[in-house]
Amino acid sequence: MARKFLYVIAVCVVLYILIRLILTFYAEDLTAMAFVPDGPFHDRPALADNAYQDAGMWIARPGMAKGADPAEWLPAGAQRAANPARPYVFFIHPTSYIEKGDWNADLNDKTSRQYAKLFVQTMASPFNAAEAVFAPRYRQAAIGAFLTDKPEANAALDLAYRDILSAFDAFIAQVPEDRPIVLAGHSQGAFLLRRLLRDRIAGTPLAGRVIAAYAVGWPVSLGHDLPKMGLPACEQAADSGCVLSWLSVADPADTAMMMAAYGRRKGLDGQPVGQSAFLCTNPLTGTPGGATDASRNTGTLVPDFSKASGELKPQTVPAACGPDHFLHIGPPPRLPLDAFVLPGNNYHVFDIPLFWSNFRSDFARRSAAWAEKHKVQN
Repeated sequence: MARKFLYVIAVCVVLYILIRLILTFYAEDLTAMAFVPDGPFHDRPALADNAYQDAGMWIARPGMAKGADPAEWLPAGAQRAANPARPYVFFIHPTSYIEKGDWNADLNDKTSRQYAKLFVQTMASPFNAAEAVFAPRYRQAAIGAFLTDKPEANAALDLAYRDILSAFDAFIAQVPEDRPIVLAGHSQGAFLLRRLLRDRIAGTPLAGRVIAAYAVGWPVSLGHDLPKMGLPACEQAADSGCVLSWLSVADPADTAMMMAAYGRRKGLDGQPVGQSAFLCTNPLTGTPGGATDASRNTGTLVPDFSKASGELKPQTVPAACGPDHFLHIGPPPRLPLDAFVLPGNNYHVFDIPLFWSNFRSDFARRSAAWAEKHKVQN
């Protein structure tokens, strides 16, 4: 009996080692099998010109019933504050469609809508001192579009971008001409925001109205993207009219899968980005590069997705821009985040929540600087 038990233990150990080896050496292939759609790309007609006049096309917008706007949420202990610049915020949510049934999500897909609302709550809520926060629904590309170089992936991202362009034009039509704007996006939202900056901001009067562009969770290539975006990188903590970006990992980090996804897409100049350097803003200082200990972190948002809630934990997570251009947060923090950490110690889902309070302060500081520069009267 004891010998049979030892045989079972030995088999379990061998299986465990084999599984670990498979996950180590074939993680990208297995992930692609799980998430890349198998079928053809299904093009959709362009949205109607007035599509975003429909209140239902916005996850967050002014005029929603009390408690219905996820961007208005605040964690316990956070206080509402005034913003002297009274900016309008356009926020593009990250990928919430994680199925492989199609290359683009349907606008009425229940699960992706639920996740998108939670993402807006945790990532757009730092902006709720603004005059208004707008977060559009859009026919986002499936998560698998970032895991392959199939032409269907590019077509899916182009479709998503067409929706974002329509939403942005509807947003601008509602913003008074004397008010500044903030542009923000995470992950797929940041990927699309790069293009939006090139096509709607660069070389236009709107560039002078931008307080900041937060393109977080997707690399902004210093050579292939930034020169086309019409705004420079933020160099000082109180700069306005500039771009911030970072991608968060804990150590030891395996960034191979993320770099492969980055390398599959072309830059805004139409050239392959390859392994080119990308922007790393330290969210604890608001400046590029550098290392900062956890004492500067005024509040990490630890979300409770099951209850659509969360709490702030200060002085827990440090930040350092590494030579690989990723934002390193040291060893995995002792916080209940493990269920949503991606392979390779990738804290992608938490790029903004890890620094929620500092992110909020960054927005307030740059808004105040823009208001002072433009002599805004309260």
